[in-house]
Amino acid sequence: MNITIRKATEKDAPLLAESMLESSRSGKKKGLFDVVFNTTETKVVLERLEKLTTTQTKSYCHFSNFLVATVDGVDAGSLCGYEPRIATYEIFTKAMAELGCDGSYEDRLTAYREVEPQFDKKTFLLDFMAVKDEFHEFSVLKELVQKSLLTARLKGYRIVQTMVEIGSVEAILVYKKLGFSEIDERTSAAYEAEFGRPGIVRLQIHL
Repeated sequence: MNITIRKATEKDAPLLAESMLESSRSGKKKGLFDVVFNTTETKVVLERLEKLTTTQTKSYCHFSNFLVATVDGVDAGSLCGYEPRIATYEIFTKAMAELGCDGSYEDRLTAYREVEPQFDKKTFLLDFMAVKDEFHEFSVLKELVQKSLLTARLKGYRIVQTMVEIGSVEAILVYKKLGFSEIDERTSAAYEAEFGRPGIVRLQIHL
């Protein structure tokens, strides 16, 4: 199995949208982006996520933050790595405005806000780790994460974090195998009622 990691391009928007939706739902019927776009119709959410990855405003969902793994020349999965100090919530709001969203989604994120971790300016963040079922091998995830850690190191970061839903056992195990350790978790009854999971666990690795 020949694994190659490359930077995502605008043409990868469909793959990135699928990865973002799969990662956010994490085996559930509803995830963060279903709430953001106020629909659980997969086709609609994917269409909007594709547009979100290619907005002029470079939010954390922008394709330029993603790496893509290919196995024997076939796209297998992706991982997002970004700088919270640059890809701020204000930037995300601006990108959403480009899509024509009126900001009403912010009111729907109340439950998420209760468990959302706060990241400082010295932290590099990983998100949306997803690999297609037919390529779901640890080696592919390992290559994506290690390449992302190298990117963080080259940008001068020494701390890399990720956040995963409590109960997403596979994702947590992958990160722990790669040297991450849990540093905190935040739970909320409102979040569990909305998403079916108790909350968010944050993991960290020092470079």
